[in-house]
Amino acid sequence: MQAANGTLGRGASYSNALSGALANATLTTQFPLTGPDGSPNTLASQLQTVARIVKVRGSLGLSRQIFFCELGGFDTHGGQLGIQDALLRELSGAVSAFYQATQELGVDQNVTTFTASEFGRTLTPNGSGGTDHAWGNHHFVIGSGVQGGKFYGQFPLLTLGGQYDANNRGTLIPTTSVDQYGATLAEWFGVGSGSMASIFPNIGNFGTSNLGILG
Repeated sequence: MQAANGTLGRGASYSNALSGALANATLTTQFPLTGPDGSPNTLASQLQTVARIVKVRGSLGLSRQIFFCELGGFDTHGGQLGIQDALLRELSGAVSAFYQATQELGVDQNVTTFTASEFGRTLTPNGSGGTDHAWGNHHFVIGSGVQGGKFYGQFPLLTLGGQYDANNRGTLIPTTSVDQYGATLAEWFGVGSGSMASIFPNIGNFGTSNLGILG
């Protein structure tokens, strides 16, 4: 009970400290908080809050921070074109504004934004105008420290029943592992090589642990 009360008390204290620090943490960068249809851009709102926290990091005594933001709705078993078109517009506008905010704050070399997902989609549609759960997919890595403008990894052949297709429906077998992706980001963040195998236990199965995405 004492431990639970202590955790609750610390949480309340941290929340008050953050609220106080953010009170005057304004940005000139405009975030697209609403979409073309007037619906809220929840990802932009999350990233705007992240940018404001980055701005006040000094007053909070924080030198390294990790933030998780979420954009759901990509599990499109039906009506995929319309749904994902809107979602990708939301993603694009939110991430673009966040990068501009890091430039405004002068931290764009020190902030890296990356996407992550549980799974991809099949190349072939189902009978409902959507696609089903698949395996390999693509991710974006954004920031001034990124060696950008490139594809990293081996681009798969988009051939049904080909060497990268697990089941003839376009369930692509990844050519780059999540371990490599994570280890590359972790090394940039400051994780030493001696700790990498304990964080990514499968990393030894691959030829390299650093994909060269970050300088």
